[in-house]
Amino acid sequence: MASSGRDEPAVARFVERFALVLTEAGIPRMPARVFATLLAIEDGKATAAGLAEALGVSPAAISGAVRYLDQVGMIIKARDPGERRDHYEVTDDLWYEAFGNRDKLMRTWIGALADGVAAVGPHTHAGERLATTQRFIEFLLTEMVTLMERWREQERSR
Repeated sequence: MASSGRDEPAVARFVERFALVLTEAGIPRMPARVFATLLAIEDGKATAAGLAEALGVSPAAISGAVRYLDQVGMIIKARDPGERRDHYEVTDDLWYEAFGNRDKLMRTWIGALADGVAAVGPHTHAGERLATTQRFIEFLLTEMVTLMERWREQERSR
């Protein structure tokens, strides 16, 4: 164990365990492993080569994984001044940002569900089910704003 208190074998176990949890939630395996690795790195950032080395995989596997994670907003691709290589990073408030940016997606779902209700007919069983789903997502969208404000307040008071 390093003097910082970091236990590398325990970190490796965490990465694999958390990656498995993320995989069970629907995230593909390699992106889940990359994401868990970035979470466990002290400054939260690494190059593709560094991630490949840490995980013992090919750079090609990392390429697809970081592309996926960037597209879904779980990581950021950046380059430090004077550096020649991009790095990938997680921010300290990544969960806030990830959930906070879901409003656009949820509004898209609401619009698609409204189209579905119109298509199947609002007074059919399918129409009622779609309308209930639409109302639920509208509820989540409204509550998300309050929830995010409460989170920020809690973090400020820490």
